[in-house]
Amino acid sequence: MSSAADIEDRAQKIIDTAVELAEQGGFEAVRLRDVASQSGVALGTLYRHFRSKEDLLVAALHREADTLVEYVGNMPPKGSDPLERLANYFQAATMTLCRKPKLARAVLRAAASGVPELAEKLLLFHNICAELAVSALRGKQIGEEPPTELEMQISWILHQVWFGALIGWMSGISDQDKVVEEVRGAAELILQGSPVRW
Repeated sequence: MSSAADIEDRAQKIIDTAVELAEQGGFEAVRLRDVASQSGVALGTLYRHFRSKEDLLVAALHREADTLVEYVGNMPPKGSDPLERLANYFQAATMTLCRKPKLARAVLRAAASGVPELAEKLLLFHNICAELAVSALRGKQIGEEPPTELEMQISWILHQVWFGALIGWMSGISDQDKVVEEVRGAAELILQGSPVRW
């Protein structure tokens, strides 16, 4: 009988293998039969952990979120005002996610797949990122105080802009600098208000 630690190790090995395949060939290279074979597990074992390729790649996305949490924890976004700190946070987030472009495109494609079973896992990812953005907004460490409803609303809107900009990057429409520029522009409009009077 497998222990919980064995099961966790097996799941991590499967994710490791999927990440390696995605880094080599992107989304199309992550074939579940190949992942199982190279992980040294039966295909049925893989399916007990992950329902689909998208499920597996969203697990890899969560690992990227862990990397981002560690990075921001060690190097909180600097800036003299909330806008500057938010821009620096989204720059760090974009750099962290896109440092391995083929993997990034694969996990973004999985996240945008619309598979209903992934909703809870994607919500958890967005909540982690939202808390990081709130910490940048405040200029404080994550988790010092619960975020307010307004702070979470601002963060969620900015992450939706970020995700949309990343899809543009994934499609080759823009580069990483443009992704950050678009989120900064949205943050500026939210925090400082539109100069246009309707």
